[in-house]
Amino acid sequence: MRKSIKRLGIVILSLTAFLTIGYLTPRKWGNYSQADCTISLYISNQGIHTEIIVPVKNEYFDWNLFLPLTEIGRDATSDYKYLSFGWGDRAFMLETSTSAIINPVTAFKALFLPTPSTVHVQGYRVPPQNIETKCVKISGANYIKIINFLKDTFQLGAAGNKIKISYGYDHSDSFYEAKGSYSILRTCNDWTAEALQKADVNTPLWSTLSSAIMFHLNSGCEGQK
Repeated sequence: MRKSIKRLGIVILSLTAFLTIGYLTPRKWGNYSQADCTISLYISNQGIHTEIIVPVKNEYFDWNLFLPLTEIGRDATSDYKYLSFGWGDRAFMLETSTSAIINPVTAFKALFLPTPSTVHVQGYRVPPQNIETKCVKISGANYIKIINFLKDTFQLGAAGNKIKISYGYDHSDSFYEAKGSYSILRTCNDWTAEALQKADVNTPLWSTLSSAIMFHLNSGCEGQK
């Protein structure tokens, strides 16, 4: 019995050490700053997952052409300047507006079973001020790469249309059908990390936790709201 407990302790300590190293270790070392960084990209920490916030319109892309703003939330007249995108387990995200109301059964299924996913889209007039948000600057070429990643996350219908599941938590957001299955091997924050890697933004080796994503972001666009 004592040997079994000792082995279990060693396994737990080894796993903890491995995950801690992955949490703290960046994928890029040294000077990884980009050239010609003209686009401000925001990452928000929703508490247990992260979302990517991009301009509604600039010289590279107009989201109105892909996802009409009047269809995003109940407030069809909102003049959104930014859109926030998050990906995750469909049942969990539809049921869980805050970390205080997590359903343990839904959370267990999300972590340990491959489950259907959803895209959460929210409109903002300005980047959110009431949650942790970091801003990084990227080049136009890398911005196009992250836009293509976000667009490709949506599951399209037979006519090529985006499939809305329901309105979201507020008057300015909705959920859409998404590609891919959610599991502990590919979480909402892993999705964010994949998107950021497309844009050549540094991410941790282990990106399952939202705090790991935020830890490795160098906020370089203060005052550019």
